[in-house]
Formats: sequence, structure tokens, C-alpha cells
Amino acid sequence: MDGDTILTIGDLARRTGLTVKAIRFYSDSGLVPPIGRSPGGYRLYDLGSLARLELVRTLRELGIDLPTVRRVLEREVSMSEVAAAHAEAVDVQIRILRLRRAVLRAVAERGSDPQEMKKMHKLAKLSAEERRRLIREFVDEAFGGLDANPDFVAMMRSAMPELPDDPTAEQVDAWVELAELVQDADFRASVRRMAEQQAADRAYGDTSGLHHELTEATIAAVGQAIEAGIDPASPEAVPIVDGLAVRYAQTFGRTGDDEEELRRWLLTRMEAGGDPRAERYWQLLAVINGWPVSPTLAPVFSWFTRALRATGPTTPSSPR
Repeated sequence: MDGDTILTIGDLARRTGLTVKAIRFYSDSGLVPPIGRSPGGYRLYDLGSLARLELVRTLRELGIDLPTVRRVLEREVSMSEVAAAHAEAVDVQIRILRLRRAVLRAVAERGSDPQEMKKMHKLAKLSAEERRRLIREFVDEAFGGLDANPDFVAMMRSAMPELPDDPTAEQVDAWVELAELVQDADFRASVRRMAEQQAADRAYGDTSGLHHELTEATIAAVGQAIEAGIDPASPEAVPIVDGLAVRYAQTFGRTGDDEEELRRWLLTRMEAGGDPRAERYWQLLAVINGWPVSPTLAPVFSWFTRALRATGPTTPSSPR
């Protein structure tokens, strides 16, 4: 077949698999103009027209819009530029579809009603920056204007929810719960009280960071007590609480406090940080980000708080 081959619309349709109507549309729009007309007025094309039509069909099948197809044909943009831009667009579409699939699976597992599904989809489709902004606003409100523990605040600011491109239903569920949690006014007030307690401790002289060693000591001592079946209100709990009170006094620079003052401060501190939703916050972040989920410490600090109330001196927060 040589370069003088003349083709009709019917010939193009047979060679490309496109309909005559589609070819006529591309011809009318100027994307594949005829090279002339037959004596009977029928449009005529050549092999260059066939190649041009094949390119139009390929670009359209890849989802490229007609104005961009025209720019490619007129060589205003290169194929590589168009391919790169549309590959990025396809990546975005894939991420959206994966997210929708995860939301639908989460809805199926929850047995959600239409209203809850709508809310879940709205929260799940937030961009990564919108998710981070939601957390930053929460942290700013909870810790803003206070000289709280700087290491803890830095940890709060750095731990952002990074929902993967192909999240599981569990990760979507966790993000929706976290988003609802940080917007809950009661939880925000609870974290604010914890921040105020941290600020009060720093004003008293606490500069001891995140207190990992103290936490481990509390877990060990109280964990043994729980395992041994010691009731926090029993006489057997007194030496455990006394020993931990000494450790807390040493860590926070309160060795000069008398026993009643120390116990009152310690109980206030435990109550300020005892909201189980604070632990849930970190568990949800772990699920979203694919981190190991730490075992709950709620039983440990619940036991310790109850023991402080039962064995310590009378305080305004624990009447006896």
C-alpha cells in the first residue's frame, strides 16, 4: 500500500473499529480533516489521516480530553508531557477508588446507615494536608498559650495521621473515629486540663521530659499488684502506693512536699491524665499509620488512681 491510497469514512471505520459517526465527529471538529471530497461529495482520507485517527483514538481511550488531543496533534505540547500529566491524574483516580473501596468495606462491616456512610466518606476523602490541619488545630487548642511539657507537645505535633493510598477498612474506620474524637468538645477540654497540669508541674520545676522510666516503674509495680489480685483499697496496696509516690516526688522535684500535699498533687495529676480517650487517640494513630498498637495501660493507671483515693489523705477531689 503506497502513500497515494485514498480512504473513505467506511474504510477508516473498518480499519480502526471506530463507528462512522465517531469518525465524522472527529472530522467535523478538525481533529482528522478530510484531504478532499469525491465527485459525489463524500469525504476522502489518506494513510496520514488513518495514522492521525489512530492517535486520536488511543489518546481518547486513555481519558485525554479533546482540547489536549488537539494540542498534541498541533504539536503545542509533546506526547511525553501529556503522558506524564495524565499518568499523575490516573494515580489520583486510583487513590480515590481505593479509598472509596475501603470506605464501602468499613460501611459494610459497621452496618452503617446512609447518614453515617455520608459522614465517613466526607472525612475519609480529606486530603493529607486537610487531615494534618485537623490534628494541628486540635493540638493548638489543647496546648496553645500554655507552657506544657515541650517533649510531649512536640510528640503530639509530629504524630500525624498518614492514611495510605490503599487503606484497609480498619484504617478508614480508625481515621473517622480519630477525626470525630479530636472535634469532640469534651475531649478537647479533657486534654486541655492535662496540658494545664503539665504547665503547673513545669512552673513547680519539672524538666524531666517524657518520664519513660517512671511510667515503666509504675507499670511494673502496679502490674504485679494486679496479677497478685491486690485490691487497690486494701492495706496491701499501701506500700505499693507509698513506693510509687516516692518515685513521682523524686522525678518531679517534689521531695519537699509533706505526705498529704504529695498525695493530693499525685491524685490530681492522675485524674487529669486519666481520660481513656487519650490512650484511644494514640491507638487510632497507630492503626492509621500501620504502627504496632501498644497494649492498653488503662487498668494500670485506673488501679493506681483508685489506690490513691483509697489509701491517701482526704483531698477535695476524693472525699472520705
